[in-house]
Amino acid sequence: MFKLNGSRRAVLGVAGAALLTLSMAACGEQESGDQPGAGPSVSAAPDSDLAAKVPDAIKADGVIKVGTDATYAPAEFLDTDGSTVIGFDVELFNAVAQKLGLKAEYESAPFDAILPGVDSGKYEIGVSSFTINAERLQTVNMVSYFSAGTQWATKVGNPAQVDPNNACGKKVAVQVGTVQLDDIQARSKKCTDAGQPEISIDQYQAQSDATAAVVSGKNDAMLADSPVGAYAVQQSNGQLEVLGDIYESAPYGYAVKKDQAAFAEVLKEAVQAVIADGSYEAALKKWGVEGGAITTSELNPTS
Repeated sequence: MFKLNGSRRAVLGVAGAALLTLSMAACGEQESGDQPGAGPSVSAAPDSDLAAKVPDAIKADGVIKVGTDATYAPAEFLDTDGSTVIGFDVELFNAVAQKLGLKAEYESAPFDAILPGVDSGKYEIGVSSFTINAERLQTVNMVSYFSAGTQWATKVGNPAQVDPNNACGKKVAVQVGTVQLDDIQARSKKCTDAGQPEISIDQYQAQSDATAAVVSGKNDAMLADSPVGAYAVQQSNGQLEVLGDIYESAPYGYAVKKDQAAFAEVLKEAVQAVIADGSYEAALKKWGVEGGAITTSELNPTS
């Protein structure tokens, strides 16, 4: 998910998931066992050497406190109980934490509040589809673990005739603080510079609300991170379709405090360890997002 002049993500938290799930239930098309994420949780065996490298302040209670914005299915979103955070980001980081001998505890927060929370010490790590970019690297260390691009989506049949390369005059939904917001604002400026109507941009605090706005017809289209857009389309029971190609692919990263470079290095080693033991691939396949798999984790990659 790109965000904050970088990106992050898009869709389906409680509100949007509920809206789309209702339409699916009415048609009775899919059994729960066919849903992405169904089945037993993926686990990884602890690595005592890696666990020994975790800073004492973090491993003292055996828990790592995670800040996440649980409105971004299939990366991170609330389960049907309305409180448990699930998704491929969660499944994968649980395996990484297990490698380090830790248990991850998730707290949902607005996306743009998570990195400040990491910096202040409220969270020991941010796990929320953060695209790694130069701006974020000024304030936190980031460890790569996935790759995603931006994808447009619209109502099936594209009734508003949206062209991603010329969306002047259209109504477009994005989540607050995302790279997608930067993207659509730049596109709108090109429209007005050329004497064409601006793009009407609706910003939503939760990606689920942005998705629901497209389903309802309030907005003509939305931009989101590619796995999120694809998942929203899959879950929409034929109401949405992807539009155009995926572009500007970039890595997601786990975020830790800038002064915790040693811990970030251990995280990188733990990601590499779950890649090596197969739990990484298993977690991504479970959620149907293996297309974003990486082979090598990096600390603070610059390109």
